[in-house]
Amino acid sequence: MSTRKRKNASAMRMVGALLALYREAAGYTQRSLGEVFGISEQQIASVEQGRRPLKLDLAEKLDDLLETKGALVAAVSRMPEVDLIPLWAEEFLDQEQEAIAISSYENQVLPGLLQTKAYAEAVFRSRVPVYDEDKIAQLVSARVERQSILHRKEPPITSFVIWEPVLSAPIGGQEVWVEQLRHLRECSALPGLMLQVLPLGRASHASLDGPFVLLETPEHQRLAYTENHRGSQLIADLDEVAILTQKCAMLRSQALTPEDTRDLMDRLLGEQ
Repeated sequence: MSTRKRKNASAMRMVGALLALYREAAGYTQRSLGEVFGISEQQIASVEQGRRPLKLDLAEKLDDLLETKGALVAAVSRMPEVDLIPLWAEEFLDQEQEAIAISSYENQVLPGLLQTKAYAEAVFRSRVPVYDEDKIAQLVSARVERQSILHRKEPPITSFVIWEPVLSAPIGGQEVWVEQLRHLRECSALPGLMLQVLPLGRASHASLDGPFVLLETPEHQRLAYTENHRGSQLIADLDEVAILTQKCAMLRSQALTPEDTRDLMDRLLGEQ
C-alpha cells in the first residue's frame, strides 16, 4: 500500500498566508480568484487559512496568474512533512475538513472524530503488525487534530450511529474506557451533533456489510468513504452513494434516539 507524508499544519498556514498576500496584491478577492480556476470561494479561503493543502498543480497556475515567479510552487514543494497517512485516505481527510455534513456508522471502534487521545493511542497500539512509538505518536496527534472541526464557529452537522458492543468494549483498559465514555457524553451535547447507539438486541440491521462515512461538501456534492483491511475507497458515484444514504437512514431509525443514547451512557457511567 503506497503512502505519502501529510504536510505540516503550520507550514500549510504559512503557504496560505503567502497566497492571501499575493492575491490581494494582484487585486483579486477569494471569490474572483476561485472563478478563474472554476473552484469555490470556500476552497480558496480554506487554503489561505491553512485548513486545506495547496496542490502543486494549482500552485503552478497561481504563480502564472499572480506573476509570483514560482514562489508558491517553491513553498509547496519545500513544505516540511509529518504524519504518514495512506495515500488512499488523503482525499477523504481533505474532504472531511471541508464537509458541511458528516454521517457515519461504526461497528469496530468509535469514530475517530469522537476518540480521546488515550483511546486513539490504544487503537493504534492494537494494530498488527505493530507501529513503532514515533508512528503511534504521529497518528494520535493527527487524529486529535482532525477533531477541531467539531468546535469550529460553524461546525458541520454530524450524525454518528455506533453499534452497542463498540460502546461497551474497554479498549485500552477500564480507566481509558471510562474517560472515553465521559467524553462521548460531552460530545453528545455539542451543537449540531447527533449520537445514537444501535442496540445489540435488534433482530434487524441495515449495515451488516460494515462501517462507512457520508460527507456533503460545501458545493453540496455527496461522497461516501469505506475502509477494509487492505485499503479504502472514496465514492462519488451517485448510485453507490444513494445506497449508503439509504442504509444510513435505516440505521438511524433502528438505533436508540439521541436522548435514549445519553440515558444509556449515563447508566454505564453510573455503574463505574
